[in-house]
Amino acid sequence: MSRSKIELPGNLLTTVTIAVRITDINYGNHTGNDAMVGLIQECRMMWLNKYGFTELNTGGSGLIISDIVVEFISESFYGDVLEIKLFVGEISKKSFELFYSVSTLRDKTEKLVAKAKTNMVCYDYGFKKAVNIPDGLMKLLNGGSLVD
Repeated sequence: MSRSKIELPGNLLTTVTIAVRITDINYGNHTGNDAMVGLIQECRMMWLNKYGFTELNTGGSGLIISDIVVEFISESFYGDVLEIKLFVGEISKKSFELFYSVSTLRDKTEKLVAKAKTNMVCYDYGFKKAVNIPDGLMKLLNGGSLVD
């Protein structure tokens, strides 16, 4: 069976650090897969909040995940400080790709923990339909700023 392999694009949006909490640890004594999904969501929320957005309001639409892939590379443990880099991939009229690189510093060496990809769709929760990416969000995705 082949494994999913994620190639990271070069368009860095932000870098955040998040400590692994005890509640992120599973019975294998490492970060659980469900916790990793939560950690990359926290990264996405930190990026959005930096610009006054949330997943429910990105300046005219909400966001919904159409799919997610996580490629686990090595374990992370309680007390690790994860550096999560957020990248943007392809952008269409109503959706865009976000990529995540998750690493930690262990024994003075950077250790890649996981890579992930989410396909994000701009979504009107009131009308239950996909909508165009709002102008402000599109500007951020293309490397711009909300302040001119």
